[in-house]
Amino acid sequence: MSELTHFNQNGNAHMVDVGGKAVTHRLAIAEGIISMQASTLSLIQQGGHKKGDVLGIARTAGIMASKHTADLIPLCHPLPLTHVEVNFDIDADACCIRCQAKTETHGQTGVEMEALTAVQVALLTIYDMCKAVDRGMLMTNIGLLHKSGGKSGSWSKAGSSDAGEEL
Repeated sequence: MSELTHFNQNGNAHMVDVGGKAVTHRLAIAEGIISMQASTLSLIQQGGHKKGDVLGIARTAGIMASKHTADLIPLCHPLPLTHVEVNFDIDADACCIRCQAKTETHGQTGVEMEALTAVQVALLTIYDMCKAVDRGMLMTNIGLLHKSGGKSGSWSKAGSSDAGEEL
């Protein structure tokens, strides 16, 4: 891609016209990490957090957020998502939790923003639920791992495994 598509010939922001694009199966996988103190991670793992099941609530928040991406990102198209999955991988040695979101639709535009929104909000939910014990948590490495579908086909981040291996 050599141009920014959300600007018209006059340089004004606009919603990209996808009316002429083919309807195809679209898939995106994004991920991010939240690092924290070992004691905070232990509370999450043991289910001892007084606010409840941190990862269960964060999973639900991520799924809900993916469905509201067009309400949050001004030039995104509202999409009928056909599948959203949010998963977590705890790394006790590194004191962090990796979140990965997979979004799918059959449509005329991709679902990358929906996957990225799911990850961001899931991580923010973990932060919100645990900030009383650890305000120093840090969210990092948030990005797209894979996308497929549409005219541009498939793309995977260098070093990431195939989409089928991720979630």
